[in-house]
Amino acid sequence: MLSYKNLNYEIKNHIAIITINHPPANTWNLATMEDFEDCIERASTDTDVRVVIITGGKEKCFSAGFDVSDAANADIISPKGRELWRKLDRLSKPTIAVINGHALGGGLELALSCHFRIMVDNPKTILGLTELNLGIIPGWGGTQRLPRIVGRAKALDMIFFSKRINVDEALKIGLIDRKVVSESLMDDAIEFAEKLANRPPIAVQWMLDAFSAGLYDGLEKGLEIESLGSTAVRSTEDRNEGFKAFMEKRKPQFKGR
Repeated sequence: MLSYKNLNYEIKNHIAIITINHPPANTWNLATMEDFEDCIERASTDTDVRVVIITGGKEKCFSAGFDVSDAANADIISPKGRELWRKLDRLSKPTIAVINGHALGGGLELALSCHFRIMVDNPKTILGLTELNLGIIPGWGGTQRLPRIVGRAKALDMIFFSKRINVDEALKIGLIDRKVVSESLMDDAIEFAEKLANRPPIAVQWMLDAFSAGLYDGLEKGLEIESLGSTAVRSTEDRNEGFKAFMEKRKPQFKGR
């Protein structure tokens, strides 16, 4: 395990687990942003890592967004938040937000940047983009990612009125993928991550790159990346293993080669 000042980073069975550990609310000051930047760089370049989990180190909060005590560095923190959340969104490896507590503002925007969101089944835990209450707007991707996930009308309602929703409402509108009781939350997330890690890494990378290209650069670019990926995976050992396992009626063992 690598212990940063405000984060922990560890790898288990091809899964990188990034734990935000900046009490009391796991907010984002410049030091935490810099730690997170290093973690994302490690996870993206380490060939042993196939899946990334992000969670909070305290039960009360996943993350409450910007650290107002570091307002002097706001002009650096905010652009870095946009850049890192975007990098996470475009990561070529599956990402899972394990929402163990409140996710507000930039904390919810962080979860929105992950491919999957699993939340603790606690009716007191809340999610929301509440920036308009302060006379500001969601600035780390919330205005773009929330409507893509829950739809335009629901996103406008949430942001306009700074609504805070609980786990059941989040599940109902598709903001989270599932809810899990606190005692099983991390075990469930790791079990799911292991299933993702067993998928063919090279094919997964190309698939996610095609998804991201279509979202950020348009349909034609997405189709171009899909075509390139379709050609590239044909010459991989994983492709041969996949076909061989199918013919032999067994589970494939993908190596990422």
